[in-house]
Amino acid sequence: MAADAPKVLISDKLSPRALEVFERRGVEVDFEPGLPAEELVARIKDYDGLAVRSASKVTADVLKSGEGRLQVVGRAGIGVDNIDLEAATEAGVVVMNTPFGNSITTAEHAIAMMMACARQIPAADASTQAGKWEKSRFMGAELYGKTLGLIGVGNIGSIVADRAQGLKMKVAAYDPFLSDERAKAMGVEKVAFDALLAKADFITIHTPLTESTRNLLDADALARCKDGVRIVNCARGGIVDEQALADALESGKVAGAAFDVFVDEPARENVLFGKPNMVCTPHLGAATEEAQENVAVQVAEQMADYLLTGAVTNALNMPSITAEDAPRLKPYMKLACQLGSFAGQVTETGLKSVTVEFEGAVAKLNVKPLVQAALAELMKPFSDAVNMVNAPVFAKDRGIDVSETVHERPGDYNTLIRITVETERFTRSIAGTLFGGGLPRIVSIKDIAIEAELTAHMLYITNKDEPGLIGGLGTLLGDAGVNIATFHLGRAAQGGDAIALIATDGEVEPSVLEKIRALPQVIQAKPLAF
Repeated sequence: MAADAPKVLISDKLSPRALEVFERRGVEVDFEPGLPAEELVARIKDYDGLAVRSASKVTADVLKSGEGRLQVVGRAGIGVDNIDLEAATEAGVVVMNTPFGNSITTAEHAIAMMMACARQIPAADASTQAGKWEKSRFMGAELYGKTLGLIGVGNIGSIVADRAQGLKMKVAAYDPFLSDERAKAMGVEKVAFDALLAKADFITIHTPLTESTRNLLDADALARCKDGVRIVNCARGGIVDEQALADALESGKVAGAAFDVFVDEPARENVLFGKPNMVCTPHLGAATEEAQENVAVQVAEQMADYLLTGAVTNALNMPSITAEDAPRLKPYMKLACQLGSFAGQVTETGLKSVTVEFEGAVAKLNVKPLVQAALAELMKPFSDAVNMVNAPVFAKDRGIDVSETVHERPGDYNTLIRITVETERFTRSIAGTLFGGGLPRIVSIKDIAIEAELTAHMLYITNKDEPGLIGGLGTLLGDAGVNIATFHLGRAAQGGDAIALIATDGEVEPSVLEKIRALPQVIQAKPLAF
C-alpha cells in the first residue's frame, strides 16, 4: 500500500467484500464495526473516508472532528437519517448512498409482510408451536383478484407492483410524479389519493418520510379506507399515524397491518404491539445477504472512485462538476436549486414534463449540473432517494420528459434560469436571476413579474386582484404572532390573477393557514421552506 494512499474507516457491519474492494483499489481500510460514538469523534480525524450503514451516527461533532482530512461519507443503503447532511455540506464532505442496491430485497419483504398479514401466519405459528390447534381461529384472505393500493411508485414500488401482478392482484397507484404513460407501461391504474383509499383491499407504502407524507395515513384517511383494509409499511416510520392505526385495528376498521418501520427505533415499546393481527419486524427490509453484499460493494467502489479519481456517483449534496467549473457554477447552482425546490413544493399533481431554460451569461457555462440540481430539488419532496446524480433516471423511470434549452442571446436580464413544469392540470413557470454579488432572486412566477429573495419560511399565495388581501393577511399573521419579514406582490393585469410571496420569521401553523385560505381573495396558500 502506498504511503500516501487514502484511508477509510468502516464503523458499521459491512460485508467483507467491501474490504476486498478497498484493498484491491489501493485504499487503506480499518474495519471497526460498533465503534462507540465518542471514539468515532476522536478517531475520524485520521481518515479520508467513512463508510457506515445505519448504526453509526455521523453527527456535526464527527464531521467537525474530521475537518481538514475527511472528504467523503458513504452510506451502504438508501436512508441517511443518521448523517447530518447539512453539517457535511458545510464541512465540504461529500455524502454518497447506494439507492438501488437493496430495492429487490425490500420489495420482497413488503410482499412477504402482506402475505403474513393476509393469512395471520405469525400468530398461527405461535399458537401451533404452543401446542394449540386453532384451525378455525385463523381465517385469512386471498390475494388473488384483490386490489393493491401502492403509495409511491419509485424503484421499490414498481417492483412491488410487478410482483403483485404476478399474484394476479389488481394494482392501483398514487404518486404525484407518475405519468399516464408510465402507469400504462407498468400495467397499473393511476388514481388520486382518495380514490386509492376507497378501492384498495391492501395498501403498501413506498414513499419517503417528508413533511408532505408525515401522518399521510391519519385517522381521517383511515376512516375513508374500505372496511377490512390491510396496511403494509416497509418504507419509513411516521407515514402512518401509529395511534390512529392502533385504534382502527381495535375497532376492526383495519383488518390487519404489517410494519417493518416505526416512528421510534429501536422500537422497544410501541402502541401497535399486541394489537389484533398486527405483524411487526425490526426493520428487516434490506436484511438479506445478497442486499448487504450489493450495497457494501457499491459504496466501496463509489468511495474509492471519489478518493482516487474525484469521480462522484450517487452524491446527495453535490452534482458531478469538474474542478474548473465549480467556482463559476456555484452561484448558479444555488439559484437552480431554489427554483427547483419552489417548483417541487407547489406541484401536487402528476408531472408530465420539466423544461429548464438558460439565457444570457449562464448559457455559456456547463449547464448540465444545473439541470440535475434543479431536477433533484424539484423531486425531493417526494423521494429521499433522488439526488443530483440520479435525478434524470428518477424522472425517466416515472415517464417525465426533461429537456434543456440554451439561449445565448441577452434578454431582460444579463442572466436568467427558467423552469417550466407541465402537469396534468396546468403548466407553470418560475424564473430567477443573480443580482450583485451572485445573490439569487425570483423574478417571475407564472409569467407574472415579481422580485423576491427566497428565505427559510415563505408563504406563496395565488389570489384574485381585489382589495383587502394585504390587510387580511397582515391581521391574521399578526394575531398569530408571526412577523412578516418581506412582502412581495405581482399581478398579470388589474383585476386578474395575482400572486404574493411573503417571508416570515417563523413557521405558520396549519390553523392559521386555514384562515388565510378562507380569505375571499385567496385561491391557494402554500407554505414553502428553503
